[in-house]
Amino acid sequence: MSAKNSRLNLIRLIISSQEVSNQDELLRALAAEGVHITQATLSRDLKQMKVAKAANPTGKAVYVLPNNAMYLRVKEHRPVREMMQVGGFISLRFSGNIGVIKTRPGYASSIAYDIDNTDIPSIIGTIAGDDTIFIVVEEGTPREVVREALSNIIPV
Repeated sequence: MSAKNSRLNLIRLIISSQEVSNQDELLRALAAEGVHITQATLSRDLKQMKVAKAANPTGKAVYVLPNNAMYLRVKEHRPVREMMQVGGFISLRFSGNIGVIKTRPGYASSIAYDIDNTDIPSIIGTIAGDDTIFIVVEEGTPREVVREALSNIIPV
């Protein structure tokens, strides 16, 4: 996964697991995870991700992600690195030579990007939405071969 995609995923995880009110707080949270970027880069990332501010239940303005109903805040704090190990992958199912990968919202395109750039001979291509990826598998390829090839990208 590219450094930018990893950083964007980290920002998503921080915003969805903590109440972050401003860019300084977010820069400190990123630094605590070993990611050091400028405020200008963070500002561009937030704009690209369409991050907005909204009032929390107590009225404090905090960053929220698009489709924020899908990004529920966790009740107990866990280190972001621990949450990243889980990744956005949910499931993989097949029908004929089509595979359907379900992800957490916002993760499909980055996982599809990784699949496309891994050059797996048995996968012809991918199409990604927000939380679903279609993979077209070369006809006659056993599903276990595909699962094995994908195991370096997703925990199948």
